[in-house]
Amino acid sequence: MTDRHETPLERADRNFVELLQELRVIQTGVQILFAFLLTLAFTQRFTGLDSVQRGTYVTTLLLAVVATILFTAPAALHRALFRRGAKRLLVDVSSRLAGIGLVVLALALAGAVLLVVDVVLGRAAGIAVTACVLLFCAVVWALLPLGLRRKVARERERAAEPPPGRPTGHR
Repeated sequence: MTDRHETPLERADRNFVELLQELRVIQTGVQILFAFLLTLAFTQRFTGLDSVQRGTYVTTLLLAVVATILFTAPAALHRALFRRGAKRLLVDVSSRLAGIGLVVLALALAGAVLLVVDVVLGRAAGIAVTACVLLFCAVVWALLPLGLRRKVARERERAAEPPPGRPTGHR
């Protein structure tokens, strides 16, 4: 239920614009990560990486590519579906792609942290810090929103209940 007075098409338009704004914020971070990873292979120290570190690098690079594709997919979908009357579908699919993109981005961020901390402090520290990064992403990007969603639902339920002591219309 919404307090806005908008048609379903207006709601879909607004939802798509809001989603694109979210993706613009995310995309900057993905671009910085991707640029870091691209330049890393051309540094002198890269030749000194062991096979696990090289595997981590390639995996992380590919995860960053997949995240970039997922976060830019809504624009491509919009272009393909433009003026086809599919805005609600576009919003739903784009939202799912963005959610998957966040999971992939969390893995890419974790991979980058694993690689850097492994090189600087060692593998055990890299694994420990990476686990903390993944946990932090899960808390901030999944558990916090879930908790807030539940809180909003409880507040809406309370607002919909009749005040105590007032008749509900049943006898």
